[in-house]
Amino acid sequence: MDVNFRKIDIDQFDEDVLHESELYVADPRDPYEVLEEAKQRQAAVRTSLARSDIAGALGIVLENAPYGPNVEEAKNLTLQTLLSILNSTKSTEIAGVIKSLSPDAQDTLMKYLYKGMALPGWGDISGSVLLGWHEKVSYLVCSMCHFVHWY
Repeated sequence: MDVNFRKIDIDQFDEDVLHESELYVADPRDPYEVLEEAKQRQAAVRTSLARSDIAGALGIVLENAPYGPNVEEAKNLTLQTLLSILNSTKSTEIAGVIKSLSPDAQDTLMKYLYKGMALPGWGDISGSVLLGWHEKVSYLVCSMCHFVHWY
């Protein structure tokens, strides 16, 4: 019995197939520049955390976050920086910090939460921390949404 049929990429025959490059516009910055910015943000976050400015630290790491292909090292550094912020935040402060973020920053935070949950063993962070943040972001963001009634 021939099992090679399972190795055929049927998407190559579909005209309407969506390619990864069509999902988003690539980051226009040079990968080296993106990595350097991520390193600078990491240092600024450490300074903010030393001053116990959690909201400021999150604002720094979520602003102009790296995206797209060819910037994996910067994305990983940004994720690790964000996870260190989440890990150092008291659970009683989370709601206030989330409310202080812009809607775009809240959206980016949620993307990083999912990225953190996708890590094998969830990286250097406790699962309860990620789930706690996810719960608060989901609750606060959805409670501020306007629901549309469909007739």
